[in-house]
Amino acid sequence: SQTGDLNDAGGSPNSNADSMEEEADFNWEEYLEETGATAAPHTAFKHVDISLQSSFQPGMKLEVANKSSPDTYWVATIVTTCGQLLLLRFSGYGDDRKADFWCDVMTAELHPVGWCSQNNKTLQPPEAIKEKYSDWTDFLIQDLTGSRTAPANLLEGPLRGKNTVDLIVEGSVIEVRDLTDPSLYWAARVAQNIGGRLRLRHVGLQDDAHDTWLFYLDVRLRPLGWAQENRLSLEPPAELRGLKSALEWQEALEAARSEAQKHPLPLEVFKDHADLTKHSFRTGMKLEMVSPSEPFHICPVSVTQVYNEHYFQVTVDDLTPEATPLSLVCHSESPGILPVQWCLKNGIGLERPRGYLSQDFDWADYLKQSGTETAPDACFPDAWQSRGFAKDMWLEAVNPVRPAEVCVAQITQVRGRLLWLRLEGLPKSVPECIVDVESMDIFPVGWCETNAYLLTPPLKPVCKYPRISLSHALAPPQPVETIPLNLCEPIAMDTGSANGRYCCSRIYVNHRCFSGPYLNKGRIAELPQAVGPGKCTLVLKEVLSMLINAAYKPGRVLRELQDVEDQHWDCHEETLKAKYKGKTYRSSIRIVRLAEQIPDFCRKVCGKLQCCPNLFSPVQVTGQCPESCSMQTKTKYTYYYGKKKKLSKPFGGEESLEAKPTRRRKKRKAIFVQKKRRSSAVDYTPAGSPQDSDEDEDEDDLMLQSGSEEGTSSEPREDHTDTSSVEVANSRPRRAVTLRRATHTGVASSSRDGPESRRRSTRPTITPNKYLMGSLAPWWPGGPDMFSECEAECQLVLERNPLEWSVEDVVTFITSTDCAALANIFQEQDIDGQALLLLTLPTVQECMELKLGPAIKLCHQIERVKVAFYAQYAN
Repeated sequence: SQTGDLNDAGGSPNSNADSMEEEADFNWEEYLEETGATAAPHTAFKHVDISLQSSFQPGMKLEVANKSSPDTYWVATIVTTCGQLLLLRFSGYGDDRKADFWCDVMTAELHPVGWCSQNNKTLQPPEAIKEKYSDWTDFLIQDLTGSRTAPANLLEGPLRGKNTVDLIVEGSVIEVRDLTDPSLYWAARVAQNIGGRLRLRHVGLQDDAHDTWLFYLDVRLRPLGWAQENRLSLEPPAELRGLKSALEWQEALEAARSEAQKHPLPLEVFKDHADLTKHSFRTGMKLEMVSPSEPFHICPVSVTQVYNEHYFQVTVDDLTPEATPLSLVCHSESPGILPVQWCLKNGIGLERPRGYLSQDFDWADYLKQSGTETAPDACFPDAWQSRGFAKDMWLEAVNPVRPAEVCVAQITQVRGRLLWLRLEGLPKSVPECIVDVESMDIFPVGWCETNAYLLTPPLKPVCKYPRISLSHALAPPQPVETIPLNLCEPIAMDTGSANGRYCCSRIYVNHRCFSGPYLNKGRIAELPQAVGPGKCTLVLKEVLSMLINAAYKPGRVLRELQDVEDQHWDCHEETLKAKYKGKTYRSSIRIVRLAEQIPDFCRKVCGKLQCCPNLFSPVQVTGQCPESCSMQTKTKYTYYYGKKKKLSKPFGGEESLEAKPTRRRKKRKAIFVQKKRRSSAVDYTPAGSPQDSDEDEDEDDLMLQSGSEEGTSSEPREDHTDTSSVEVANSRPRRAVTLRRATHTGVASSSRDGPESRRRSTRPTITPNKYLMGSLAPWWPGGPDMFSECEAECQLVLERNPLEWSVEDVVTFITSTDCAALANIFQEQDIDGQALLLLTLPTVQECMELKLGPAIKLCHQIERVKVAFYAQYAN
């Protein structure tokens, strides 16, 4: 950060209420889609990528409890990390990966190397490799020589398991190098930590007028005590010294040191700081540089002092007699320093030095007049990479005039290692600012949202239509007069005037009504209680968009809506979209314009979606629905509509629903995609819902390819947590014990329950396969004849509930099958009965490293256990 260091931090960004309201409405995903823009790839921001990494590094050694022998421990090496999960390998296995195991640093018994000798504990190798070496002591000496142990403070205490960035807490004390003197440091407290971007306040100052913003990887930052150890000066910056007496500054420093000793900042914070390379600049050399005070242009600068092999000083050329030197300490890899003629070669205008008489700046004449030389190209290491930035990409960037503010920004041009950014949302016109590709003042799309920091959005709203009021279900409901059910009539609308005919009052979403085979009851429950009042087409478009998003398969609902029309309606076409498995589908839907036609339109839409006619309508259902829709079940509707009433293709066929591929962006890391999880993400419908029957029959017409969806009968949505990545609840390998927390809620809802209990069940449902259906045939809709393919071999009878099986029980069962050779894998990975029931073909292939043939064979045996479990113990 160049400008950010020279400007005051200046308060919190966007403090006015209007900006706050505008920010709350800004959504990056919608903005990029509406504008057709592209986000800069997340891999382009190296500093952010480093900030997301674990404090533990591959290759670190630690001592781990030995599972095969209680009260003994052995040395293990960290193979890789995933958040607070560590993949470990016991020393002695060499390159053999078969015994690698996952553990959770928050729950596992992990200790730094040397802990056993200090606490009189036994170090003993695992049984599997006990005979590999005759002298394990000599092996350990060789293995540990030159290695690095995992820090003790990251294995226990308040810092246990934290990422590097999270180790820097508010109040932490750090030393900051002066901008103009590399031998001068002063202590500063961390006032704010925003995802590694630190707001620093010099020790001795109370207000924020002189706060500095720096990313924690900046080479200007050092641990407390650095200056003293390296015999450097520890004094406040020259521009601040006059604010207090020397004694007051010293007392403030001593107080900060005393505080820091109680809660020292771990040295792991500085492990990723880049080592500076030697430079070859000499005093008097000329070069070009992005202006340090106004990063909107490039200007000539001179090397005015060489401090040592790492640091030198550059000063902006100013030929006026009253010039005040503007200098900056640089190193060989400082962002923004460029060789002479760089601007000319890249077609960029070079700012003339102040006081330069000629209108046209020429380097040859300038060097001749000043009697100086240019810095050779060898002084500028060509180690930078393009990072993948391109023109018109979007990102988030610090406002150089106001470093506390982060704005939406667009790349307007890329030249070599420099980017020109247009900052959006600023009240005054600001020139395009210039940043280096390795600048730590630029961030990927979504960074502010992830770190709960205010982002300045574009001034022009994305929404093309006036805002429609939403009465959310969670808000206090408006007092509604109770109406007898048999007298329930549509709410009166003003149809007397011309404007009134095209406006409607509210359209209610009656959450208790039957949702039909296409809509997810849980998602319906999250919708607002009502939409409106407003223009008919806008209100209806909002309602239909909500229904599409609440569908199991949004594309199917969008297709059904194409058929909703009546020749007597006064309609207006609106384009609606549905997202499904990474693709966006768009279709033109005819929506009524007149208020008096809304009740008929709502009923026809509900009929198309096979849901209660009052699910959404101008009628608010306050008690029991007059349609008695609570008596319906999704299974009944599936059987009726799916088998007896074959739905006809809509007019226009496939061409009327056009798949529009969305731009494929690389998946963001978890920290950047903290989408709001739905509180009711679990599908409440029983297996065998229409989306698994009728839906699949018409899949080709829909142009959506749907494979078998294991674990749930609903469509996997982007905001659902993948069950294979749930945090491990204990020290067992993650691949073996995922979804432990789901155990008590059961694996599948019993289909023997009545319609009411089936509908209200909150347990996840399993998509039925032929083995499962064979076992459940007596009580499954359609009767036993539907599942005549069940093999006699699969009729397994269990003596005990597999949820209660231990690891040994699982090994015993596998040994009794034709997969006995794989039993040792279950032993090594600690797979008990609960974990066994959660295994699927993809997890078996990935985590057990099996080829497809053996994996299918093994899954067949696991399937037999699941089927028997459903038949014997699911109730």
